[in-house]
Amino acid sequence: MYTKKTFETCDYEFIHEDIVDSVRKDMPCDEVLYDLAELFKVFGDTTRVKILYALFSAEMCVCDIASLLGMSQSAISHQLRVLKQARLVKYRKEGKIVYYSLHDDHIKNIFDCGLVHINEK
Repeated sequence: MYTKKTFETCDYEFIHEDIVDSVRKDMPCDEVLYDLAELFKVFGDTTRVKILYALFSAEMCVCDIASLLGMSQSAISHQLRVLKQARLVKYRKEGKIVYYSLHDDHIKNIFDCGLVHINEK
C-alpha cells in the first residue's frame, strides 16, 4: 500500500530576514562545506570505520589489520590510502614495517559523538 508522506511547509511565505542574515554570516564558505562533506563520505564505508575503530586501541601494521578484519592486505592498503588522504590516519616506518595510527584525537571524538547519537532511544 502506498502512503503519501506530507512535509510541514509554511502556509504563509514570510522570510525572517534577520535569522537568514545571521545564519548566512556564520555559515562557512562553500569550499569548507564541500571539504566537510568529503570527510563524512570517508566514514560511509564499513571497512574504513572498522580500521579506524581498530586504531583507537593500538598502532597497527597492514598485516595486523588484515588479520583482524579477515581481509587481504591489498584491500586494507587501499582503504588506508583513502584514510591517509583524508588525514584520518598517519604512518611511520620501522625498518620494512609501516605502522598506522590515528592522525589525531579528533577522529575518536567524531566516533564518540556518532555512537552516542545512534544509541539514543
